[in-house]
Amino acid sequence: MTRACVAFYESLLRLIHPEAVSHLCALAAAGVVGFIGNEIAAVIRLRAGSRLDSPSLVADGYHARTDGYVSLGVVASAALVALGAEVADPLSGSPSVVILRIAWQSWRTIRHGIHAH
Repeated sequence: MTRACVAFYESLLRLIHPEAVSHLCALAAAGVVGFIGNEIAAVIRLRAGSRLDSPSLVADGYHARTDGYVSLGVVASAALVALGAEVADPLSGSPSVVILRIAWQSWRTIRHGIHAH
């Protein structure tokens, strides 16, 4: 949750005091790598969690998947900035809603079991 708060704060600062974004291709590539890595981790954890009947491992798998979606947001942000929408950079830096969603999913999975989704 601390990371979500820091990201939100930094996003607000970037909205108030915009800065130029450089190395968009590297940014997009990092987002793609982040998505692929997190999706692999998610699949492994979700399968193992289901097989072992481990709500905690399933919740961790959903967390990894959500982190992958945030990485795709980085790719979209880089593309939008490249097209001239510089406001996409600070807006993509506020994944607070996504982080809160995965926290909720994790709580539900652990509280109600694997099949709560």
